Amino acid sequence: MFSLVRPASESLCAARPAKLLSRVRIATLLFIVASLALAETSFSQTAPPRGTSDPYAGDLSIFEGADRAKNLQIDRVMDELGIKPGSSVADIGAGSGWFTVRAARRVGKEDSVYAVEINRSYVRHIRNRAKKEKLTNVKTVLGKPDDPLLPPRSVDVVMLLKTYHEVAKPVALLRKLREAMRPGGRLGIIDKNGIGTDHGLNADVVIKEAAQAGFALVEQHDFVKSEGIDYFLVFEAR
Repeated sequence: MFSLVRPASESLCAARPAKLLSRVRIATLLFIVASLALAETSFSQTAPPRGTSDPYAGDLSIFEGADRAKNLQIDRVMDELGIKPGSSVADIGAGSGWFTVRAARRVGKEDSVYAVEINRSYVRHIRNRAKKEKLTNVKTVLGKPDDPLLPPRSVDVVMLLKTYHEVAKPVALLRKLREAMRPGGRLGIIDKNGIGTDHGLNADVVIKEAAQAGFALVEQHDFVKSEGIDYFLVFEAR
C-alpha cells in the first residue's frame, strides 16, 4: 500500500518555496511603499510654490481713495482686532501709510505703530507723512520679504491689508510675525480671492498657510466687500 502521509523531508521541501514566495512578495510590497513615499517627498520638495503677485511699486495715491475708510469699515476692523489706546500695531506692506496713520491715531502716544515696507521709497514717504501729520508714535521699518525685522514680543496686532498675495514666502514671514507678537495678539489679513498671481489669494489657502505657521483662525468676516475685497480673517497664535 502507498502511504498518504508525505515524508517529513518532502513536506519541508514543499513549504520552503511557499515561505520564500511570501517573503519575496512582502519585500516587493515594502519596496513599492518606500518608493512611493520617496517620490511623494521628492515632489513636495521640488513642487513650485503657489502663485504670488509682484509687490506693488507704483503711485501711492491709489491707496488714498476718498471712500476707502467707509467701504472697509476701518473702525470696525480695528475694533475686531482689539486696537485701542496702548496697543502696539504692525502694518505689514504699509504702502502709503494709509492704515498706519489711522492705527497711530487710535493707539495714541502710549504705544507704537510699526510701518513695515520692503520698498525703500515707501518707507521714506511714510516717515515724511508721519512727521507732517505729527504722529510721533509711527516707526518705519525697511523689512525683508520673509522677515519684518520686528523686535520679539513687540506688537499686539499685526495687519496685512491687501498685501498677503504679494508674499512669496508666506509661512516664513508669518512665523517671524508670530515671534514678534505678544501673548494674546491678533493677526488680521484682508484680501480678495484669487490664485496668487492675479492680486488675490483664496481664503482657504491663507488659512492653511497660517496654520502651518502656528496661527488659528478665530474670526472670518466679509463686511469689507464694498471695497472690492472678499474677506477679513482674524487669527491668534496657537
